Amino acid sequence: MSARTLGSPNGYGHYDTARLTEFHTALDAARDSMYTRAERIPLDQLAQWSADPDSGNIRHASGKFYTIQGVDVSVAGPAGTRQWHQPIINQPEIGILGILVKQFDGVPHYLMQLKAEPGNINGIQVSPTVQATRSNYTRVHGGNPVPYLDYFRERDRHRVIADVRQSEQGSWFLLKRNRNVIIEVAGDVPVLDGFHWLTIQQIHELLQVDDLVNMDARSVLSCLPFLDLMPATMALDRDERVLSLIRSWSGDRRSVHDTADLLSWITDVRTVTDIEVHDAPLNRLPQWRYGADVISHETDRFFDVIGVRVEAGGREVGRWDQPMVAARHVGLAAFVVARFDGVLHVLVGMRVEPGFADVAEIAPTVQCTPANLDHGDIARPPFLDVVLDAPEDRVLYDTMLSEEGGRFFQTRNRYVIVEVDEQLEHPGFRWMTLHQLTELVRHSHYVAMQARTLLACTATLATTRDGAAR
Repeated sequence: MSARTLGSPNGYGHYDTARLTEFHTALDAARDSMYTRAERIPLDQLAQWSADPDSGNIRHASGKFYTIQGVDVSVAGPAGTRQWHQPIINQPEIGILGILVKQFDGVPHYLMQLKAEPGNINGIQVSPTVQATRSNYTRVHGGNPVPYLDYFRERDRHRVIADVRQSEQGSWFLLKRNRNVIIEVAGDVPVLDGFHWLTIQQIHELLQVDDLVNMDARSVLSCLPFLDLMPATMALDRDERVLSLIRSWSGDRRSVHDTADLLSWITDVRTVTDIEVHDAPLNRLPQWRYGADVISHETDRFFDVIGVRVEAGGREVGRWDQPMVAARHVGLAAFVVARFDGVLHVLVGMRVEPGFADVAEIAPTVQCTPANLDHGDIARPPFLDVVLDAPEDRVLYDTMLSEEGGRFFQTRNRYVIVEVDEQLEHPGFRWMTLHQLTELVRHSHYVAMQARTLLACTATLATTRDGAAR
């Protein structure tokens, strides 16, 4: 069987960027039959959704999918105590995010889906083979079955490359987790409309395009072991930057901190931080305006809870209503990286969010929404100016990427990787190699979504010619 690939590999599995023209042609053609059109409507007009008369919490008539509720959050740690109230998405279901892998001529190919989500800023994005909540794949909506789902429910028939539960945005989801799975298959796999086999290098080429590879795909890709990236990397000229990446991924022992020290640091942060998250009535949250049309913060910052009416083509269901979270401004997530003793290191922090299952998770060097800092009541995060003022030749990656379009409406972050020469120090941060970070991704609830996205993006520096040349 030949793969429906978009381009032809050379002996190392390298694909020229120009050969992705065929992919973009297929993407443009798909827009006619695969789409979601989302119209904003008042929250109190959402079909099949209603507000609890006492709390104001917004629920689906089936009792499934998710609930928009309020929380009262208190965080006490060495830096003092913070308290706030906010709406949050409560979706206790564990969904499946899965990618199928198959070897063609010795080159791994990944079956990726073109998927339209109501919150996508540009309609269709590149998604995992399977991206489904439990409500979706058990067909609560009464729609069509999820393609390729059986491969991930019958894992013992195939080779499991990765299988781990990961968190989603802990600032917007309450204890939300998805099963991130990568399965290698040996037999023939029928390729349905809207699905395409891509090499890892092609995917990383697409990761350099604004709003094209979706959040769920990025999360699963971060779970790939380093050896799966090697065939593409071998085709590149081995300049020192690429070599430092290879050393960082491959478990080179020249690391600033050993793994035991890093695990102790993570445990310490989780131990000395006390976080309490209590349910609170959505319609009586301090500083939040609860209206029939929209829920918003009184300062017009952070995010809104809105209602949308969706018409869709190429989906399991053709029409539905739902509430969504819509960020007010574009966020920023950045890795600061440096090479020590010839090994690339990433500077990471620990971030406490109300929706995390275990207090705090590893976060990017910088994670914030710069526009929210204008009022002066929120401290500027460390190293923000290092990222914002970085010279152009020190910016290794800079792409606007969308967050999950099934729950977030046109919500985006600017993802940036900046290289520095000095070993920056701060008590709340640690330098880690990519191998150390990737090993933690193999376990649940260590690495936050934004950091997993940046980990996937870091691989573009080794698997694409553009990235290697920067």
